[in-house]
Amino acid sequence: MEPQHSPAPRPKAIPPYLLNGHSPLHPSFKPENGRTDRDHTYSSIQASMGPHREPVALDQLSLSDGAPPLTATHNSQERSARQYEEVAEADIEDIERKVAARDPTYTAPMTPAATSRSQSPFTANPTVDFDGLSWPSVGTLSRLHERESKEEAQTRLAKLSGAVRTILECIGEDPDREGLHGTPERYAKAMMFFTKGYEENLRDIVNGAVFHEDHDELVIVKDIDVYSLCEHHLVPFTGKMHIGYIPSNRVIGLSKLARIAEMFSRRLQVQERLTKQVALALSEVLKPQGVGVVMESSHLCMVMRGVQKAGATTTTSCMLGAMRKRAKTRDEFLSLLNRR
Repeated sequence: MEPQHSPAPRPKAIPPYLLNGHSPLHPSFKPENGRTDRDHTYSSIQASMGPHREPVALDQLSLSDGAPPLTATHNSQERSARQYEEVAEADIEDIERKVAARDPTYTAPMTPAATSRSQSPFTANPTVDFDGLSWPSVGTLSRLHERESKEEAQTRLAKLSGAVRTILECIGEDPDREGLHGTPERYAKAMMFFTKGYEENLRDIVNGAVFHEDHDELVIVKDIDVYSLCEHHLVPFTGKMHIGYIPSNRVIGLSKLARIAEMFSRRLQVQERLTKQVALALSEVLKPQGVGVVMESSHLCMVMRGVQKAGATTTTSCMLGAMRKRAKTRDEFLSLLNRR
């Protein structure tokens, strides 16, 4: 026979005055205790609100010179209003341009005249010259004119060949030996090709390929191969250039971006100037909202001589307009390059 277990004792019922915490039904409750708690709570709330503030009179809202200055309690509102005004002034031109673009009676501005010239904000030299060539290629306009005179072009080539022959002699070589026979002339022709950008100008490169469009988002051409000569050692530096711009009623043929980069790179250069020249030239031709140019290259003057660091890569950039003023726009450009 199985033993019988006595049932477990049932828990005592919870007094109703304990169900919701402190209750007036509690035997120890006293009215003065509740009044003390209420006074303490009211004092805490009043202390957290600070001193009592009187409503602002209407005469204090006057904007005249004789109006009393705002008190310290209004400093935060004043700073917020000032920041809003600064942002509005910085972007007012973009706002007006976008509003005008949506007006059906609005007429897009004409493309700048081919004879215009811009002054770089970074240098006192004229950056873009449609009539000839661009700084610092002073005096090379004659190469462009020599295309119509074979005699002058041949004279220049012979002079350059003689200089190369002198170089070979100075390094201890014999220019007349079999292996070097004809090398001065070949190198002279190669050097003329390496620097063919001196014979080109921006007007001929663009060649009227500017069109009116209402596109106002980023246009980017990436991975443009660039080959140039370092003007300090006359050895090559090669890499890729990425060009982007935000149109303002005008766009340019995509191939022209690569041709502009080619024109400036086929000269004696430094990478910093090359990057800036491409950006400023595009800004002069299109008058866009913003321009961004990023270039990555390897310099043989660092690889073959000097420090001899074969894996070193140099990156330069030039941001103009909206690309320079607005961090979000610049970040969008860099993120689309996958180089953030």
